[in-house]
This record gives sequence, structure tokens and C-alpha cells, in this order.
Amino acid sequence: MSERSALQRRIRAWLTLFLICLVLSGLTAFPLVTELHWLNSLVDNDWVRRVGDGLDRADADYPFLLYGTDWLAFAHLVIAVFFYGVHRDPVRNIWIVEAGMIACAGVIPLALICGPIRGIPVWWSVIDMSFGVFGVIPLLVLRRMIKRLEAMPA
Repeated sequence: MSERSALQRRIRAWLTLFLICLVLSGLTAFPLVTELHWLNSLVDNDWVRRVGDGLDRADADYPFLLYGTDWLAFAHLVIAVFFYGVHRDPVRNIWIVEAGMIACAGVIPLALICGPIRGIPVWWSVIDMSFGVFGVIPLLVLRRMIKRLEAMPA
């Protein structure tokens, strides 16, 4: 196997890891009420209980509010589709990886600004920010490998 094809396989492996995480993150946004019931049965935490109570009330009285999280889930799945371009041609579509990196960076100011406005505990905002931090790691690796691929002779 040539060095170029080995690098392409590593790019696809990292891309697959990122896509699995992105899709799982999206799919878990659909059943929030059920997930919070499950989490509350495992964890004794005032904040988690409060979130579960809020979701139960919203689901019972204002189910249309949860439609927003359905769109959040859908957005994750749509973003994953764009990464197919990276699979097809990583060098030409490196911009998708870079846009993903920008989105990961954007998670931090969003959590720092909107978290306090919405009354989110600081420790929960840190958990939210970790998605951007951990999400950017495979994208940084991908970008570095794509740049190496670009520099190789065809």
C-alpha cells in the first residue's frame, strides 16, 4: 500500500470517528424526555432533576417547545451529510473540516454568553464547552492529514 493510500485510509478513519460522534450527538437530541428520565434514575443531582421536571412540563403542556430540539437533532444530521464531501475529495473539501472547526470554537462563546442568560449552572456550561473542545480534536487531526495529502505528489 502506498503512503498516499495509507494516509487516505487514516483520513477516512478519523472522519468516520467524527461522523459517528456527530450523528450520535444528533440522535440523542430527539428522545430528551426519555433520556432525562433515565439519567434521573441513575444520578441524584438537583440540576438534572430540574431539567427533567422542566422537560416533563414542557412535554405535557407545551410539546411544541421540544420541536426546537428536534431541529437541533436534524441540524447535526445535516451537518454530517456535508462531511461526505470530505470523504469524496478531502483536499478539495478541506473547507468543510475548517468550517467544523469554526463551529466547534463557536460552542465556547455560545455557552459562556447564553448559559448565564438562561440560568445554566457554570459546571453545565463547561460540559457544553467540552463538546467543542473534544469535537475539534479529530478535525485538527483531519486537517493536518489532508494538508499532508495535498503536499504529496499525485
